[in-house]
Amino acid sequence: MKTAEVQAMTGQQVALSEWVSITQERVNAFAEATGDRQFIHIDPERAAQTPFGGPIAHGFLTLSLLAGEFANAGGVLRLDGAKMVVNYGLNRVRFIAPVRVGSRLRNRGVLQTVEQGQGYLQLTILNTIEIEGQDRPAATAETIMRVYL
Repeated sequence: MKTAEVQAMTGQQVALSEWVSITQERVNAFAEATGDRQFIHIDPERAAQTPFGGPIAHGFLTLSLLAGEFANAGGVLRLDGAKMVVNYGLNRVRFIAPVRVGSRLRNRGVLQTVEQGQGYLQLTILNTIEIEGQDRPAATAETIMRVYL
């Protein structure tokens, strides 16, 4: 996709990833990697006694899928001539609904703004991380990406 085409897509959906499964193994691996071993994530028996009714994914695990799993599963806008894409930051993140282990998630991205810089485009994308079969999303996050040309 060319730069002018990208700018014309402001306000439109630009990405929709495949569904990604949230397994207990994935949650446990995230807990080990980050040191966040709160029982609501890694102890199914104790988590079953909470209002969640079982273990839930970390909010930051859900968010981290934007940079990896969702991007690899078709959830990223592809630009012609891009040499690299860098995560530049986040504007607003909200964790709206808990993600129960066993759920499947996908990301839907809507292009908010396109700014041209010296040798790059800066894209702001509103991401909605959907939970399969639920009306409320797991999270929303405005991501800023720099695409170096």
